[in-house]
Amino acid sequence: MTRQMTNLGAVVAIAALGLGATTVGAQEVTLKGASCFPIGSVVSVGYQDFVKRLNAEGKGVIQIKTIGGAPAIGSPFTMTRRMARGINDFVGCPDAYYGNILPEAPATRLSDFSPAENRKNGAWDYYGNLLAEKNVKFLSLLMDNGPFFLWLNKKISKPDLSGMHLRVAPVYVAFFKSLGATVQRSNFAQIYTYMENATVVGFGWPALGWPNSWAKVTKYWVDHGFYRAGIFGLMNLDKWKGLTAKQREVFMKVALAHEAQTKELPRTLPARKAWLKGNGVQPITFQGADREKWVKTAADAAWQEVLDKSPKHGAKLRKLFTKQ
Repeated sequence: MTRQMTNLGAVVAIAALGLGATTVGAQEVTLKGASCFPIGSVVSVGYQDFVKRLNAEGKGVIQIKTIGGAPAIGSPFTMTRRMARGINDFVGCPDAYYGNILPEAPATRLSDFSPAENRKNGAWDYYGNLLAEKNVKFLSLLMDNGPFFLWLNKKISKPDLSGMHLRVAPVYVAFFKSLGATVQRSNFAQIYTYMENATVVGFGWPALGWPNSWAKVTKYWVDHGFYRAGIFGLMNLDKWKGLTAKQREVFMKVALAHEAQTKELPRTLPARKAWLKGNGVQPITFQGADREKWVKTAADAAWQEVLDKSPKHGAKLRKLFTKQ
């Protein structure tokens, strides 16, 4: 009996040692990641570059395995919500695609400040706390595609969109409608077809996230940019809390280094505009009061939308994100 108990104790001890070794060897965690845009598209580059960098620098500690991008794996408007519910762990999405869980989402695109300034002045902390209530951890900027523009097949001479039917994302619905346009929503992949078959006569999009093929179905752009087209890294908050201190440290080290480099892409905007003109897409510019109306209407319409949905937080966010 004593011998049997001794043997049993030895087995338990060996099993415990084996379990301990497995735990030590399992310090690398792999997160399920998804993009709000098609994998391989120009607007998914920021997400994909970040994942590649994290997987290289975080080897042995933390990794991301991409399961796909919208719309192949679902609507882009559901990606963040699904992540918050634990279906995925991490997503790369613009604020336009998670406004259905956060009414104040547009504040980031309306910022007058750089990411570093937003971190320093408390803007991103406040915004992040609102997302945390939705079980989402706001992490970093993955890509800055610069300002949005309106792209058209019909030339206009003043800031009046009356009689024009435009493809939109939530980003600029209030702005375009305030200038008289009618609108319809679609995903990124449908824009070319909608312009080709004249379902719409225009659409909003950043010049630096603009597929070259669209030049075949686009004639003009209004060369007065508005808002900022950022792609953000978001994680399921429960998953974030479950990471070790080392895993969080490595993740944020890579995220902040990647974020610091996002300022490089907007510097290529002049070259992009030259390419557009060389490929038959011509700029429309307004002067004086017309230009002022375009720029002011864009900002006022967007902030009013935030304030209408969230009077308390909207007012605070406007103070934090804009230069007074």
